[in-house]
Amino acid sequence: MTEKKNAQKFLNDLKSMVAKDKLKEYDKYFLSTAKKFSEDVFVGVGLGEVFALANEYTGLPLEEIEILLESPIHEARVGAVSIMDWEARNPNLPKTRRKDLFNLYLRRHDRINDWDLVDRAAPNVVGGYLFDKPRDILYELARSENPWERRTAMASTYFFIREDELDDTFNLAEILVSDSNEMVQKAMGGFLREAGRQNTQRLLDFLNRHAASMPKGMIKRATEPLDRELKDRYMNIKAGKE
Repeated sequence: MTEKKNAQKFLNDLKSMVAKDKLKEYDKYFLSTAKKFSEDVFVGVGLGEVFALANEYTGLPLEEIEILLESPIHEARVGAVSIMDWEARNPNLPKTRRKDLFNLYLRRHDRINDWDLVDRAAPNVVGGYLFDKPRDILYELARSENPWERRTAMASTYFFIREDELDDTFNLAEILVSDSNEMVQKAMGGFLREAGRQNTQRLLDFLNRHAASMPKGMIKRATEPLDRELKDRYMNIKAGKE
């Protein structure tokens, strides 16, 4: 008889995939950043393997996903948001389930509190749900005291960007452009970059207004689609040379 899929089975499967050498990869790619923000335990499972395992667990009951979110093991929480993401990508997902995933994400944002967790699920779980609905909640999140909620506001717009809807990305960027949190700044730069790939002029207009006050890292990320002359111009504006 096939063992019923639940949170405990996911954890058992996850632990069977542990390879300690993966921790060294995390040290280079991830932990140096994440350790500043969380008290998670990293057991050493590659993210690609976690994503693949999560794909096998789509349809897991919400209460079981929430158990994974509660886990102190970071890869288990990556698994939880990945299950949510894989389901949200399905265009035939029932509307009630899509809404339930959206509500779970917001209700348990206390456990979606690292950059990778936000970026893995926010575009499809939050942005995808809101695509044909009012988006006021994103503006509430952008004004939250919680930096991960602010990052969610920006990351969610990636779904809109891919549909060539850029207004919310640039409108939210107006709110977040002076954010003091490093992880929000990185999201700002990254998603401005993606919006700029769709509409260079709108990115230039935003930079013309704000480059002087934007952090250098944000400018560097946002200007990646631009030619070297324009990149240098906006860095010089930041440095007060123009």
